[in-house]
Amino acid sequence: MKNLVFNLIIGSYTEDGTEGLYVYRFDAESGKLSFLNKTAVPVENPTYLCVAANNRFIYTVNEVGVESSGYVSAFSFDASDGTLHLLNTQHTGPGPCHVTIDRAHKHLFVANYEGGSVYVFPINEDGSLAPVKQIIQENGSGPNHERQDKSHVHIALLSADENHLVYTDLGADSVNIRNYIPHSDNDVLVPVSAPLAKAEPGEGPRHVVFSPDNKNLYLVNEMSGNVTAFKYDNGTLEQIQKISMLPNGFDGEISGGDIRMCPNGRFVYASNRGDANEIIVFERDFASGLLTFVQRHDSGGKEPRNLAIDPTGGFLLSANQKSNNVVVFKINGETGELTSTGVQTLISSPSCLKFSPVA
Repeated sequence: MKNLVFNLIIGSYTEDGTEGLYVYRFDAESGKLSFLNKTAVPVENPTYLCVAANNRFIYTVNEVGVESSGYVSAFSFDASDGTLHLLNTQHTGPGPCHVTIDRAHKHLFVANYEGGSVYVFPINEDGSLAPVKQIIQENGSGPNHERQDKSHVHIALLSADENHLVYTDLGADSVNIRNYIPHSDNDVLVPVSAPLAKAEPGEGPRHVVFSPDNKNLYLVNEMSGNVTAFKYDNGTLEQIQKISMLPNGFDGEISGGDIRMCPNGRFVYASNRGDANEIIVFERDFASGLLTFVQRHDSGGKEPRNLAIDPTGGFLLSANQKSNNVVVFKINGETGELTSTGVQTLISSPSCLKFSPVA
C-alpha cells in the first residue's frame, strides 16, 4: 500500500518569542495534522526552508538584517521522529527570504530580499554549509519609490531539469536567469544569452513555479495581482499570457503571495493577501501552457503567505501568517477546485510549509 503519511515542516516568524520550526505528521488520506512531540525548535525567523533530496537535512533562512547580513542554518533531520539538530550557520546578505537546494546536494541558493542578491553556498558531506562561493548582486529599481527603490530578490529557484536558476527581482520588475554548472571550480551560476524577462513597470515579481515537464514558468506579481505565464525553453522565457487574480471591481489592497502547481502539472494555485485573503485556482492547458480561471476560495485566515500541495496532490495547505493558522483544503482531482476540510492547526506567524517522506 502506498504510504499516505508525510512529515510537514513549518517555518515561521519568531518576533513574539516562539520557537520557529515545527514538525507535524500529515495524513494524505484524511487531511489531518498531528504535532510530533519535542519537534519545536528555537531558531530565529526561519521564514523559508527546504528539505534535501536525501531527506537527511533541512536548511532555513533566518530572515534578519535590514542593513546588515542575515544568515542561513543547516540542520540534520531524522525523518522517522522529526527531530532536528543544528549543524552550522553561514552569513548571507541582508533580509534572506528564500532558500533552495539542488537534488545532488552540492549547492544551496539563498535569495536576499533586502540585499538584492543571490548567495551560493557549497554543501559539505556532513550536510553543513561551507562559506559562500558566489554572490550575484543586482542593482535595479522601479517606478514605485517606496517599494522599488532598489533591487529586492524574492526567490531563487532551479528549473525542473536543474540546468538553470531563475530569480525574481521585485525592485527592478525582472525575472533573471543563469546557467547552473554544479561541477565548476569557479562560478557555478553563469550568464545566458537572454538573461532576463521584464514585467510591466510596478508589477513587483515575487514567486515562480516551473511545470513538471519544464515547458512553462508561472509568476505571481506581488504589486499588480497578476499571474504571468511563460513558455520556457532551455534558459529562455517567452511571455504567453497575463491573467489577473482579482475579482471584478476589486479596489482593496493587492498583495500577491505564493504560487504552486499540482504534481501532475494540471492545476495552478496562487494566493492574494492584502484585503482579499484568497486562493485562486487555474487550470493549465498542457499543449499551450495557458491558464483558465477555475475558482477563488477564501484562504481560511489572513495573509496566505505560503501554499503547499501534498505529494499525492490530494490536499492544499495555506500558511496564513496574520491569523496564525495553517488550513487544509481538499483538491478535487477532476476540476482542481478546493473545498474546506475543517482541519487547521494554530501556529504563530506561519510562513513556510514543506513536505517530506517519513523514514
